[in-house]
Amino acid sequence: MTKTKQLIYQVKLGKSALYDHCVKSVAEYCKQHGIEHVIQTTPILNIKPDPFTSNRSGQAWKKFNCLPIFEKENAFTYLKSYDQVAVIDADIWIRPGASNVFDKVPDQYSFGGVVEREMPITAAYQKKIANYSRMQYANIRDVDWKWNSSGAEFFNMGMMVLNKSLLDYLKGETPLQFLSRPRFKPFIDGVGNWKWSTDQTLLNTWIKEERIPAKHLSYHWNGLYTAIDHERIRECNFVHFFLKDKLPAGGENVEELMRRVA
Repeated sequence: MTKTKQLIYQVKLGKSALYDHCVKSVAEYCKQHGIEHVIQTTPILNIKPDPFTSNRSGQAWKKFNCLPIFEKENAFTYLKSYDQVAVIDADIWIRPGASNVFDKVPDQYSFGGVVEREMPITAAYQKKIANYSRMQYANIRDVDWKWNSSGAEFFNMGMMVLNKSLLDYLKGETPLQFLSRPRFKPFIDGVGNWKWSTDQTLLNTWIKEERIPAKHLSYHWNGLYTAIDHERIRECNFVHFFLKDKLPAGGENVEELMRRVA
């Protein structure tokens, strides 16, 4: 029986003790499970908003002269060579001994991820994502977001598992061609409430519109630090330090962070 070829793809732009520590944990995880590991450290796609229509601003855009969050989609390139590709943000730490996440997304699905409102989130964060949902998804009316009191049904794209069948929905496009689709231009340009949007809005819209078979994973695979109850975060295999302003020393006090999640 041929072994499934698996890859974890990460984008790590700039210097950060937190990123270094988290990426090292991913490297150790890959060794444990025989997974290949690719770390992108410089922009490749160089996605830029239209200067005539864009509302974009922010330090990352100015620093890199591109929108670094969209660099993650370069991982699509590897679906031609691998059966499964996971894209994991550089601020996600993997707990030692965690099982193989690829096993959680069987072949009948093309995508796997964690829906934010399905996590055991705090009351304060529940209000936050309800407001975020209205701003990001209320004007996208051609799909069913399955609205409830917590907002829209959307995946947190800090950790996503892609199966090879996702190529069918890319329709032969390169990552750059995919992101250049006219449908996605308002997201790239940051039109209206999408001024601060990331690839999360774009990818969730794509998954919904194309009706891509998506596996809802447990919160254990993308535990949002400070958004999930502290005791529950200690149960998570993957801990996502996604809000730097809520971290000790902006995330650079790694020793203190590890003490809190150990």
